[in-house]
Amino acid sequence: MNPVSSTMKEALVADAKFARTGADLEFTPAMKTKADVIAFAKKHSATFADYTFVDVPGTLQHTTKPIHELADIFEGGAGFDGSSIRGFQNIEESDMLLMPDPATAFLDTFSSEPTVALLCDVKDPLSGKLYDSSPRTIARRAVERLQKSGVADAAYFGPEAEFFIFDSVRYDQSSNGCFYEVDSKEGIWNTGKIEEGGNLGYKIRNKEGYFPGAPMDQLKGVRAAMVRELETSGIKIETSHHEVATAGQGEIDMERDEMLTMADKLIRYKYILRNVAAQFGKTVTFMPKPLYGDNGTGMHVHQSLWKNGKPLFAGNEYAGLSTMAMSYLAGLLKHAPALCALCNPTTNSYKRLVPGFEAPVNLIYSARNRSAAIRIPMYSNNPKAKRVEFRMPDAACNPYLAFSAMLLAGLDGIERELKPGAHTDENLYKMEASKLSKIPHAPANLSDALDALEEDHVFLTKNGVFSEAFIASYIETKRAEIAEGSMRPTPWEFYKYFDV
Repeated sequence: MNPVSSTMKEALVADAKFARTGADLEFTPAMKTKADVIAFAKKHSATFADYTFVDVPGTLQHTTKPIHELADIFEGGAGFDGSSIRGFQNIEESDMLLMPDPATAFLDTFSSEPTVALLCDVKDPLSGKLYDSSPRTIARRAVERLQKSGVADAAYFGPEAEFFIFDSVRYDQSSNGCFYEVDSKEGIWNTGKIEEGGNLGYKIRNKEGYFPGAPMDQLKGVRAAMVRELETSGIKIETSHHEVATAGQGEIDMERDEMLTMADKLIRYKYILRNVAAQFGKTVTFMPKPLYGDNGTGMHVHQSLWKNGKPLFAGNEYAGLSTMAMSYLAGLLKHAPALCALCNPTTNSYKRLVPGFEAPVNLIYSARNRSAAIRIPMYSNNPKAKRVEFRMPDAACNPYLAFSAMLLAGLDGIERELKPGAHTDENLYKMEASKLSKIPHAPANLSDALDALEEDHVFLTKNGVFSEAFIASYIETKRAEIAEGSMRPTPWEFYKYFDV
């Protein structure tokens, strides 16, 4: 028998460490008021509270204060410097307030001290109003816009956020050099690597990572620990599995929830996955295309509208959809190029959205067909399960902005009674070129997506959900990002052109 390597032993120990029993597991209860949160903090002997929010790109920010400050902060907020946060205030108007939302509280098990963490709204201390450029403010206004329209009173979203779990990531960028290197014990490139205890050969081949059993799937225990922590924090999980790519690509799907709540959950989801991975000595990335020659990382987003507790997307049209659902998906298709600027917001996003490969770049809809930008899942005929799945986004997006934009695009389609045109049940990857050329495609790069957003954003600014100033600032910031990247030589350019 081959001896068990020290690496495998470490994995088994780590699995045992995080495999808490049902008796040990206590789920975060639903909380609605500050009194609920204070009682929860006392029950768990919390000594600190963590006040979190996201900047415009979607990165989690936080400040931590002793628990005795919690009641006062619920009343008056926690001050911070808005000029030091990307996309927020200028320095001459930098004072801002964080207002914690009791419904978002959970026990942060990654802190050395017992800590209650809360997501916060951002308020202007002078006007007393929610800050226009806070992504969470925009998401609140998108929900209000839906409710005031009379079309529906709730939008349910279910994102499928994919990710990679790597064992090592190295990168650098300077004036005279740049490189990156990622590694994973699962990576197919490691079949010839000398490993302690012997190379057992269980490496996942490119594009063969969907649902492999152990020991090919070496990360089942890590994902299980992630699921446990997610559910402990109050996020209900539907499924967890390895994804298509080699080198640790995975997916953990949350049960659908109302749009703002789901955006909050996705922020917590990313935080928990990164911290669980770190406890296993690994790292998680939601970068859309970290590997060349294998599948990228997307975030298919399932969407449906409800009113008075009843689903509105079930009907007698194509794939069992209602007329409303058809108009909603028509809105998504109509505004898809502009949506890409918010749903696929990095230059790296477009290394995933490449025509001719297994990427949802074709702006058309289909039942069951994963080669279209919009798919209508056909797993169930239950009206509550009827939804549309927008397959273009990736998890590099800010969910408050991306979810809001998708909802507003769909609502615009409903209000204008847009028609989505013909569907397809044909494999778009094998469609003849003459037919495929007639189907619109996603933007080829971030610059094209920003051009589309500049030309098509009235559906976002209607009723003041997004402000013109926010859209202009977002486009300006992203164009500066593109310009910076375009001036830097890349390793591929040295490979291709050094000997010219």
